[in-house]
Amino acid sequence: MERIKKIKELLDEKKALDIVDYDVRDNDYFVDYVVVATTMANKHGAALLDHLKKNLKPLGEEFIGVDESDDWILIDLGDMLIHLMSEEYRAKYQMDKFLQELKRS
Repeated sequence: MERIKKIKELLDEKKALDIVDYDVRDNDYFVDYVVVATTMANKHGAALLDHLKKNLKPLGEEFIGVDESDDWILIDLGDMLIHLMSEEYRAKYQMDKFLQELKRS
């Protein structure tokens, strides 16, 4: 999907790590797609969020909600979620494991 490709490119441009996307359309989940990326530091997550907003809003992307903490930024685009997580939080909350299991069910 072109949107996901663009989001992943933007995250990669600003050095996000381990960028993975999940298509969860066939599951009983409240969104169709999820993108997960690892941030290098608190300010890195904020910079990634700003970069996404600056480049996606002109393309018509609507940021429905953003929930920010130092270790985890959750971006709601309506039919897609983007998780920007510190390495520690990504390991602690095992978001990838949850999404992989969701895809299998």
